[in-house]
Amino acid sequence: MSYDTALTVFSPDGQLFQVEYAMEAVKRGLCCVGVRGKDTIVLGVEKKAASKLQNVKTIKKVYQLDNNLCMTFSGLNADARILANQTRLQCQQYKIYYEDDPSVDYIAKFTSQQQQKFTQRGGARPYGISTLIAGFDNQNKPKLFQTDPSGACSEWKATSLGKSAKQVKDFLEKHWREGLHEKDALLLTTKALMDVVESGNKNIELCVIRKNTCWFLSEAEVEELTKITAQIQ
Repeated sequence: MSYDTALTVFSPDGQLFQVEYAMEAVKRGLCCVGVRGKDTIVLGVEKKAASKLQNVKTIKKVYQLDNNLCMTFSGLNADARILANQTRLQCQQYKIYYEDDPSVDYIAKFTSQQQQKFTQRGGARPYGISTLIAGFDNQNKPKLFQTDPSGACSEWKATSLGKSAKQVKDFLEKHWREGLHEKDALLLTTKALMDVVESGNKNIELCVIRKNTCWFLSEAEVEELTKITAQIQ
């Protein structure tokens, strides 16, 4: 029997090969970084170099889900768009039912449940993305979650996805500390990305998630940060 074509059948050694292949799509994706600070979370992503004929504003790597919830990803762009739209709809439904903003914990678990459904359903394939979801919990504390194609959901202080993820994680383990202020979290995220992004600061996108707002940095602001980080050893 061909175990690598049957999504819902385990191989003799306990693997779901289609889920494993989805994880490979994540590992080959562009790098993204998440860093939790004292009262903010910073998401940084590598964007594919755009053609001169392409409108760069149509290339999205960070999706705003709610007032203070954002998601980035590594893997297949089209899968991310679909999953982001489903999660946005869930945010809106939560507000209608409970007249309150959903917490990041709730949304991260919802997203992972959506991914998990496609690991045990015939006639479909798993989502070829892992996500980083940043926001605030019910106590207004910043949180950072990672979800995977298998449906796994875990909380992180700082992490990375995509190609060079291990190298970036090693860097974050050495330099991350508790209680980072916003500027320090931005510099750490930028430095982590610049060490692995070959195409320079023009293909980096940065987003700061604060309570009740998400701030996307302009190209000039990103360039200024890269100049500062270039001077940091």
